[in-house]
Amino acid sequence: MARIISKVREYGQVQAPLRDKIRFFNHKRTYASKYFRMIGIPESRNRNLALDLQVIGSDEVFNCVQSNVNVGYSKDLFGHDSPARSVISYAGSFGNTTLDKVEASGIADELARSFNAMDAVSVRDLNSQRIVEALTGTAPEIHLDPTLVYDFEGDTRNKRLRTSEPYIIVYGYSGRMDSEENAAVRSYADRIGARVLAFGGLQACADELIDCDPFTLLDYFRGASGVITDTFHGTIFSIISEVPFATIIRTSSGHGYGNEEKLGFLLNTLGFADRALKSATELATLMSSPIDFAPARAIRARESERTRAYLAAALTRAGELSEN
Repeated sequence: MARIISKVREYGQVQAPLRDKIRFFNHKRTYASKYFRMIGIPESRNRNLALDLQVIGSDEVFNCVQSNVNVGYSKDLFGHDSPARSVISYAGSFGNTTLDKVEASGIADELARSFNAMDAVSVRDLNSQRIVEALTGTAPEIHLDPTLVYDFEGDTRNKRLRTSEPYIIVYGYSGRMDSEENAAVRSYADRIGARVLAFGGLQACADELIDCDPFTLLDYFRGASGVITDTFHGTIFSIISEVPFATIIRTSSGHGYGNEEKLGFLLNTLGFADRALKSATELATLMSSPIDFAPARAIRARESERTRAYLAAALTRAGELSEN
């Protein structure tokens, strides 16, 4: 109950219409029950890990040193004492946890044992690779987030949204955009005659918060005149949809939240370093500059093959273990 009250208070501080605050609260409260089944997650949790192969990842599964009291160091996410015959990670990330933070927390040796016990380790950014290498002496493979290697175009669950008026998307956590950023987005939207739709969080610059399922969300991205985001997956959705986008990179400070470790690496890997928004005053200029998505398309195709090969090898190895 205390967490709910805290979240309601947090959402209440964002300058957004009351209807959107209520909509966002309900979105967070009912998301699992409404949409998990759609993406193949059953209602009841399967806690049986007596498996041939356990794959840990992706996202920030290794982000074990944070200021948020609701998340933190979970040994399960490092395969600790797993009953599975084989344990690997795929595209896992330490997020803004750094090696200095790991060592200061006194868990470096324990993490090293956990990683050394895995049959294969895969991460998705350079910061995570450096941490694992420092802990184990071996550099893990780096793979793209599964969202970038999945064939969404071939998924029959895709929606085909039709809208008559132009819109831009703001995709980010509630209230993280400052007044200057909100003003820049509002000014840019007014200049091109577009509405501002918020996804994933409340934003002061938005005309409306949209609550929808994951596949409708992707279709909104496909039809957008542009996207402004400060999140990893907001950037990925923009790249998949091949729409103009600007990514705000937040610098980590102490134990505070930041996304530079994984988001900066993502932009560099796919050739979009120039899409980082360095100042709110540059938003209109950045959004009007053309983007060539062809090189990123080729990288994604190549990395998709690497991902499939990595997972196929893990499955083969687990199958051999189960036969012995």
